[in-house]
Amino acid sequence: MAVLQWSESLSLELPEMDQTHQEFVALLARVETADDTHLVAAWRALVDHTVDHFGREDDWMRSTGFSSTNCHTVQHRVVLEVMCEGLVQGLKGQNEAIRQMARELAVWFVQHAQTMDAALALHLRGVGFDAASGEVRMPQALPAAPVHGCGSAACAT
Repeated sequence: MAVLQWSESLSLELPEMDQTHQEFVALLARVETADDTHLVAAWRALVDHTVDHFGREDDWMRSTGFSSTNCHTVQHRVVLEVMCEGLVQGLKGQNEAIRQMARELAVWFVQHAQTMDAALALHLRGVGFDAASGEVRMPQALPAAPVHGCGSAACAT
């Protein structure tokens, strides 16, 4: 059984984001259950998905006033760099590196989704963002200046 399974506690009530997150969870489960022969291919599929996943969220942040310098975007970049390093290690036959990363990624993802992604989803709903078209239906609700930090009131940066 996979360490991380989709549940309503991960739902952010933004269908496009929730769908992407469900796909991420499913791909991570494939990594966790893959035998050594299929592990690198499963990890590569997860990395490829994550490139698109994070890129889409980063685009949404840029287009709606979340600054590209915010810690959400930085966290995406760092996690993706680590995942890519896992792929390099896996290609060298170091499967345990991928297995350890998968376990840690499952823990990270829950925290990330319930904090940073939740703040982003709230922001996107607040400006009437249509993720399918990229349209902002309430441009008057866009922040006057880019949001820095993580976008939450508790973030000091």
